[in-house]
Amino acid sequence: MNKILVTGGCGYIGSHTIVDLIENGFEVICVDNNSRSNPRILEGVEKITGKKIKNYKVDLCNFDDTYAIFAENDDISGIIHFAAYKAVGESVQQPLMYFENNLVSLINLLKCVQEFDIPNFVFSSSCTVYGNPNEIPVTELTPPKPAESPYGYTKQMGEQIINEFSKAANTKCILLRYFNPVGAHPSILIGELPIGRPANLIPAITQTAIGKLSKMTVHGNDYPTRDGSCIRDFIHVCDIAHAHTLGLEYLIGKKSDLKCEVFNLGSGNGVTVLEAIKAFEKVSGLALNYSIGPRRAGDVVAIYADNTLARTKLGWNPKFTLEDMMATAWKWEQKLKVDEKFYNGKFSELN
Repeated sequence: MNKILVTGGCGYIGSHTIVDLIENGFEVICVDNNSRSNPRILEGVEKITGKKIKNYKVDLCNFDDTYAIFAENDDISGIIHFAAYKAVGESVQQPLMYFENNLVSLINLLKCVQEFDIPNFVFSSSCTVYGNPNEIPVTELTPPKPAESPYGYTKQMGEQIINEFSKAANTKCILLRYFNPVGAHPSILIGELPIGRPANLIPAITQTAIGKLSKMTVHGNDYPTRDGSCIRDFIHVCDIAHAHTLGLEYLIGKKSDLKCEVFNLGSGNGVTVLEAIKAFEKVSGLALNYSIGPRRAGDVVAIYADNTLARTKLGWNPKFTLEDMMATAWKWEQKLKVDEKFYNGKFSELN
């Protein structure tokens, strides 16, 4: 059984990926310092899979502590690296914090990959590497433009670091550029747990619908799109999670001669912010309280994926519809309201 280290495994996509890995026969260990995640999410993972996950509460920016994880686990066959700060708006306000956290942690991790000769590495990248593209949908060959935020730059730099590292190491790497992960596991035992006021659209929608937020703001309706709001590519988090499993299987099966490959993970459909709101209203039967506000710094106007490469080479076939995404996200929000005491402390205080 292949042992996989998942960094940021208590986070949104990380926890769903752990479930998918276990369901496909992998052994998983986790590292997450829980600075922006709730360790109790692993209890939901255990309920789904029947497996208790060991989490190392380690800051990957601390090299010695990171090294100790590898020294204790000398049989790791692959790494999926999620751990990073990810709020676009916050990165605009605190760029140095983002550059330090996201890049130092990656470099420390790769030093250990090289030292312990880990053969397979999967990186959580983002469609933000494309900036504001001239043409959509974007393919993996679409030339990256200047990022719209420091967060986007950390993903561009991270990809460059990994690409150069792979040329000199015995490690094969995959860069997964995903678009807008949304929804929750169909069991509704795990889902997204944003800290503070949510920076992403779907949690903002569901928190407004449940009454946690009095109103949400649509950031701009004067963009050159069909209804004036930004266009995004929403993809269910379970579909994203499964792509990571497929990526590892692709690497372990030595199905490529390339040292580093890139794959887009999106639905291939562009949906405007206002269309997403309408889809939620249809699924929930509720009228959402929202207003139109000014544009937000760091936002890309329009982007969605051409996912042909992931479909053909990884065998990835997204299964969940936009309605599925909204329905599971809404059920998860309703569960959080019922289980508020379970997810207590800093999470409820900041919301």
